[in-house]
Amino acid sequence: MADTLTGPVPEPPPGAPEFPMPRADRCPFDPPPALKDLQEQAPLTKVRLWDGSEPWLVTRYAEQRALLGDPRVSADTDSPGYPTKASPEAGEGKLSFIMMDDPEHARLRRMVTAPFAIRKVEALRLAVQRIVDGLIDDLLAGPRPADLVERFALPIPSLVICELLGVPYADHDFFQDHTRTMVHREATPEQRGRASREVAGYLAALLAERRAAPREDLLSSIAARVTAGEIDHGQATEMALLLLIAGHETTANMIALGTHALLQHPDQLALLRETDDPELVASAVEELLRYLHITHLGRRRAVTEDIEIAGQVVKAGEGVIMVNEIANRDPDVFPDPDRLDITRDARRHVAFGFGVHQCLGQPLARMELQVVYGTLYKRVPTLALAVPPDQVRFKHDAFIYGVHELPVTW
Repeated sequence: MADTLTGPVPEPPPGAPEFPMPRADRCPFDPPPALKDLQEQAPLTKVRLWDGSEPWLVTRYAEQRALLGDPRVSADTDSPGYPTKASPEAGEGKLSFIMMDDPEHARLRRMVTAPFAIRKVEALRLAVQRIVDGLIDDLLAGPRPADLVERFALPIPSLVICELLGVPYADHDFFQDHTRTMVHREATPEQRGRASREVAGYLAALLAERRAAPREDLLSSIAARVTAGEIDHGQATEMALLLLIAGHETTANMIALGTHALLQHPDQLALLRETDDPELVASAVEELLRYLHITHLGRRRAVTEDIEIAGQVVKAGEGVIMVNEIANRDPDVFPDPDRLDITRDARRHVAFGFGVHQCLGQPLARMELQVVYGTLYKRVPTLALAVPPDQVRFKHDAFIYGVHELPVTW
């Protein structure tokens, strides 16, 4: 169930719109106009959610960074005032350490940090390049038109995270199908719960195997923590589930959505296609991450002590929602923010969050996107949409935004 945006509290305007989400009746790459209006009015605005609660909606960049870095702001879904996303029947749940606070958050996060260090990720670049080149070979050898999502965008992060975790790629259809259900906005609570339990059971079995026969992979490292008594088997399973989902669903959506955006901005695509400068490729990745934020429910937090910010006092027990896609379009930080410009310095974006909870896997995601964006358009210089742009189906029905299919030809 979507949140309902009802405007400033306590007197919401009549006929208030639904909480701004990507919709088919506007530019699919831009935040809802209502968010821009709120950003222009004030950095923080109280809104009303489905359950009658009234958290603060934070729309400007500076205030989001300040709150995300403040230890008085809690990521724990059990904290009083935490803004829930759906009805109680849907179940909010905790997804391992990302919905915990320090010190437990830091303790668990440290257990899986090493494989995502920049040095370790860079050591994987050649392997990722081989994966990308192989999939492009298959794409070019196959029929036209082709669905870039199925043939290219999904397999890349799936292959990489399977290799990193030690999950057999032969089982990728199983977890892709189930994770699609888990992030589908229209899936019933029962469907999401069943999908989550089945993937968790699958990973629990793999972790048990790794405890008995360790290998050189991340699942074995997590399993060793169980053997050492640092975490229990349930915590290990939650951790593996988080890494598996975060490791392929988000990056796959960015590959396809970023390609679609570039095809709609041929001047930017030409710059990227014709460059041999890895710095420009890296800059393009940062700009696309800024321009195309793929989560639209905001980073949700609860305030544990009174905080004075932007002329407001956010009280203990109140919730805050950081709407990242509009913060990345803040004109005070990114001039002409609605323009896609791969030459701009967009590294300050908040697509990966900020503070202690910022995305653990961001070095891996960046590297994968650099390889993809730096390779695909050079090797397939005539890449083009095989359907009119208005026929591309966007994921207005999913928690993670993207396209269902991207029919392309060359």
